[in-house]
Amino acid sequence: MARWQPDARGRLAAAALELFHERGFEQTTVTDIAARAGLDKRTFYRLFGDKREALFSGDNLLAEILVKAVAETDADPFETVVTAFRRVAEEIFADRLDLVRMRQAIIDGSPELQERELRKTNRLAATVAATLRAKGVGDTTATLATESGVTVFRVAFARWVAPGRDVALTDLIAEVAAELRAVTSA
Repeated sequence: MARWQPDARGRLAAAALELFHERGFEQTTVTDIAARAGLDKRTFYRLFGDKREALFSGDNLLAEILVKAVAETDADPFETVVTAFRRVAEEIFADRLDLVRMRQAIIDGSPELQERELRKTNRLAATVAATLRAKGVGDTTATLATESGVTVFRVAFARWVAPGRDVALTDLIAEVAAELRAVTSA
Protein backbone atom coordinates (compact mmCIF):
# COMPACT_ATOMS: atom_id res chain seq x y z
CA MET A 1 0.00 0.00 0.00
CA ALA A 2 1.13 3.52 -0.72
CA ARG A 3 0.87 4.88 2.82
CA TRP A 4 3.96 7.02 2.35
CA GLN A 5 2.39 9.11 -0.41
CA PRO A 6 1.42 12.62 0.71
CA ASP A 7 -2.07 13.98 1.37
CA ALA A 8 -3.82 10.85 2.58
CA ARG A 9 -6.81 12.96 3.66
CA GLY A 10 -7.18 14.54 0.22
CA ARG A 11 -6.77 11.22 -1.57
CA LEU A 12 -9.42 9.62 0.64
CA ALA A 13 -11.85 12.49 0.06
CA ALA A 14 -11.28 12.30 -3.72
CA ALA A 15 -11.70 8.52 -3.71
CA ALA A 16 -14.93 8.84 -1.73
CA LEU A 17 -16.35 11.39 -4.15
CA GLU A 18 -15.46 9.22 -7.15
CA LEU A 19 -16.96 6.08 -5.63
CA PHE A 20 -20.11 7.81 -4.39
CA HIS A 21 -20.57 9.14 -7.93
CA GLU A 22 -19.91 5.74 -9.55
CA ARG A 23 -21.76 3.44 -7.14
CA GLY A 24 -23.90 5.65 -4.93
CA PHE A 25 -23.35 6.65 -1.33
CA GLU A 26 -25.11 3.68 0.28
CA GLN A 27 -23.33 1.12 -1.92
CA THR A 28 -19.84 2.43 -1.15
CA THR A 29 -17.97 1.15 1.91
CA VAL A 30 -15.12 2.64 3.86
CA THR A 31 -13.01 -0.31 2.73
CA ASP A 32 -13.79 0.57 -0.91
CA ILE A 33 -12.76 4.19 -0.33
CA ALA A 34 -9.53 3.28 1.43
CA ALA A 35 -8.60 0.75 -1.26
CA ARG A 36 -9.25 3.29 -4.05
CA ALA A 37 -6.96 5.75 -2.26
CA GLY A 38 -4.26 3.11 -1.76
CA LEU A 39 -4.68 3.14 2.01
CA ASP A 40 -6.20 0.92 4.66
CA LYS A 41 -9.43 1.23 6.62
CA ARG A 42 -7.59 2.21 9.82
CA THR A 43 -6.07 5.21 8.07
CA PHE A 44 -9.52 6.24 6.88
CA TYR A 45 -10.93 6.14 10.41
CA ARG A 46 -7.92 7.99 11.77
CA LEU A 47 -8.73 10.87 9.41
CA PHE A 48 -12.54 10.71 9.16
CA GLY A 49 -15.24 9.64 11.60
CA ASP A 50 -17.33 7.98 8.90
CA LYS A 51 -17.83 8.00 5.15
CA ARG A 52 -20.11 11.05 5.28
CA GLU A 53 -17.26 13.08 6.70
CA ALA A 54 -15.15 12.34 3.63
CA LEU A 55 -17.77 14.19 1.59
CA PHE A 56 -18.09 17.08 4.07
CA SER A 57 -14.42 17.49 4.94
CA GLY A 58 -14.26 21.12 3.78
CA ASP A 59 -16.66 22.40 6.44
CA ASN A 60 -13.95 23.88 8.66
CA LEU A 61 -12.39 25.86 5.81
CA LEU A 62 -15.80 27.18 4.81
CA ALA A 63 -16.49 28.32 8.38
CA GLU A 64 -13.05 29.93 8.68
CA ILE A 65 -13.52 31.95 5.50
CA LEU A 66 -17.02 33.06 6.53
CA VAL A 67 -15.94 34.13 10.02
CA LYS A 68 -12.91 36.00 8.72
CA ALA A 69 -14.95 37.78 6.04
CA VAL A 70 -17.67 38.77 8.51
CA ALA A 71 -15.08 40.04 10.98
CA GLU A 72 -13.27 42.07 8.30
CA THR A 73 -16.28 43.57 6.51
CA ASP A 74 -17.50 46.98 7.58
CA ALA A 75 -21.03 47.18 6.19
CA ASP A 76 -24.58 46.69 7.40
CA PRO A 77 -25.17 43.15 8.74
CA PHE A 78 -26.95 41.77 5.66
CA GLU A 79 -24.32 43.16 3.28
CA THR A 80 -21.63 41.75 5.56
CA VAL A 81 -23.11 38.25 5.30
CA VAL A 82 -23.58 38.52 1.53
CA THR A 83 -19.98 39.71 1.17
CA ALA A 84 -18.81 36.76 3.27
CA PHE A 85 -20.63 34.27 1.06
CA ARG A 86 -19.24 35.94 -2.06
CA ARG A 87 -15.75 35.46 -0.61
CA VAL A 88 -16.53 31.78 -0.01
CA ALA A 89 -17.67 31.53 -3.63
CA GLU A 90 -14.40 33.06 -4.81
CA GLU A 91 -12.07 31.10 -2.55
CA ILE A 92 -13.72 27.68 -2.49
CA PHE A 93 -16.11 27.24 -5.40
CA ALA A 94 -14.61 29.21 -8.29
CA ASP A 95 -13.46 26.96 -11.16
CA ARG A 96 -14.90 23.85 -9.48
CA LEU A 97 -18.39 23.73 -10.96
CA ASP A 98 -18.18 20.20 -12.36
CA LEU A 99 -16.87 18.83 -9.06
CA VAL A 100 -19.50 20.74 -7.08
CA ARG A 101 -22.27 19.49 -9.37
CA MET A 102 -21.08 15.92 -8.86
CA ARG A 103 -20.98 16.39 -5.08
CA GLN A 104 -24.43 18.01 -5.04
CA ALA A 105 -25.92 15.16 -7.09
CA ILE A 106 -24.56 12.71 -4.52
CA ILE A 107 -26.12 14.72 -1.69
CA ASP A 108 -29.42 15.08 -3.54
CA GLY A 109 -29.56 11.30 -3.97
CA SER A 110 -29.35 10.52 -0.25
CA PRO A 111 -31.74 11.67 2.48
CA GLU A 112 -28.99 10.98 5.03
CA LEU A 113 -26.62 13.34 3.21
CA GLN A 114 -29.33 15.95 2.74
CA GLU A 115 -29.86 15.94 6.49
CA ARG A 116 -26.11 16.26 7.06
CA GLU A 117 -25.98 19.20 4.64
CA LEU A 118 -28.80 20.96 6.53
CA ARG A 119 -27.02 20.43 9.86
CA LYS A 120 -23.82 21.84 8.35
CA THR A 121 -25.65 24.89 7.05
CA ASN A 122 -27.32 25.46 10.41
CA ARG A 123 -23.95 25.30 12.19
CA LEU A 124 -22.49 27.77 9.69
CA ALA A 125 -25.42 30.12 10.22
CA ALA A 126 -25.00 29.94 14.00
CA THR A 127 -21.29 30.70 13.62
CA VAL A 128 -21.92 33.68 11.33
CA ALA A 129 -24.62 35.07 13.65
CA ALA A 130 -22.27 34.71 16.63
CA THR A 131 -19.57 36.58 14.73
CA LEU A 132 -22.00 39.40 13.95
CA ARG A 133 -23.04 39.56 17.62
CA ALA A 134 -19.35 39.73 18.59
CA LYS A 135 -19.12 42.82 16.36
CA GLY A 136 -21.91 44.45 18.39
CA VAL A 137 -24.89 43.57 16.19
CA GLY A 138 -28.06 42.89 18.17
CA ASP A 139 -29.33 39.33 18.44
CA THR A 140 -32.44 39.72 16.27
CA THR A 141 -30.59 41.69 13.59
CA ALA A 142 -27.73 39.17 13.57
CA THR A 143 -30.19 36.31 13.18
CA LEU A 144 -32.22 37.99 10.43
CA ALA A 145 -29.13 39.08 8.49
CA THR A 146 -27.57 35.64 8.75
CA GLU A 147 -30.68 33.67 7.83
CA SER A 148 -31.35 36.03 4.91
CA GLY A 149 -27.75 35.71 3.75
CA VAL A 150 -27.87 31.92 4.02
CA THR A 151 -31.08 31.90 1.97
CA VAL A 152 -29.44 34.09 -0.67
CA PHE A 153 -26.52 31.68 -0.83
CA ARG A 154 -28.76 28.59 -1.04
CA VAL A 155 -30.83 30.04 -3.89
CA ALA A 156 -27.75 31.26 -5.77
CA PHE A 157 -25.98 27.93 -5.24
CA ALA A 158 -28.99 25.97 -6.54
CA ARG A 159 -29.07 28.17 -9.65
CA TRP A 160 -25.33 27.78 -10.11
CA VAL A 161 -25.29 23.97 -10.00
CA ALA A 162 -28.35 23.67 -12.25
CA PRO A 163 -27.46 22.25 -15.66
CA GLY A 164 -26.93 24.77 -18.42
CA ARG A 165 -25.87 27.64 -16.16
CA ASP A 166 -22.67 29.49 -17.01
CA VAL A 167 -22.69 32.36 -14.53
CA ALA A 168 -20.19 32.83 -11.72
CA LEU A 169 -21.49 31.96 -8.27
CA THR A 170 -20.38 35.37 -6.98
CA ASP A 171 -22.55 37.04 -9.61
CA LEU A 172 -25.52 34.85 -8.74
CA ILE A 173 -25.15 35.71 -5.06
CA ALA A 174 -25.23 39.42 -5.92
CA GLU A 175 -28.23 38.86 -8.20
CA VAL A 176 -30.22 36.93 -5.59
CA ALA A 177 -29.32 39.46 -2.88
CA ALA A 178 -30.69 42.21 -5.14
CA GLU A 179 -33.87 40.18 -5.69
CA LEU A 180 -34.31 39.79 -1.92
CA ARG A 181 -33.77 43.51 -1.38
CA ALA A 182 -36.43 44.22 -4.03
CA VAL A 183 -38.88 41.81 -2.41
CA THR A 184 -38.40 43.25 1.08
CA SER A 185 -38.55 46.89 -0.01
CA ALA A 186 -41.73 46.45 -2.03
